[in-house]
Amino acid sequence: MTEVADWNAKVVEEFRAHGGRVGGPFEGAPITLVHHRGRKSGRAHVSPMMYMADDDDPDTIYVFASKAGAPSHPDWYYNLTAAGVADVEVGTESYPVSVAEVTGGERDRIYAEQARRYPGFAEYEVKTAGIRTIPVLALRRR
Repeated sequence: MTEVADWNAKVVEEFRAHGGRVGGPFEGAPITLVHHRGRKSGRAHVSPMMYMADDDDPDTIYVFASKAGAPSHPDWYYNLTAAGVADVEVGTESYPVSVAEVTGGERDRIYAEQARRYPGFAEYEVKTAGIRTIPVLALRRR
């Protein structure tokens, strides 16, 4: 198991053991577990992610393909956009979602709010400046 996969497995275990809450660097932050399939391998994956709930639509959450400011998008981004659907765990609830990329001014507004709430996201954007725009995906309950 890779270091990232091992770390993710520990976060998933903690999330499920504590009703959707985790400690460490994510303590107090909204976390979701996103279930998706590899677009090439077809293997099932579960990726823990910080999310931001939509203020006006309780059936929509946003996730951010920041990869901690790395120069490339995370694999899960490609899996989700290729499939257009996934399943999520939020707290103790699980449900299917549709996946849509948010672009333009709406993407910028949502990302800026996430960066305001969690300054690490502002740092990720600085790291990727001139390299890539960090994608924002809307996950809407189906």
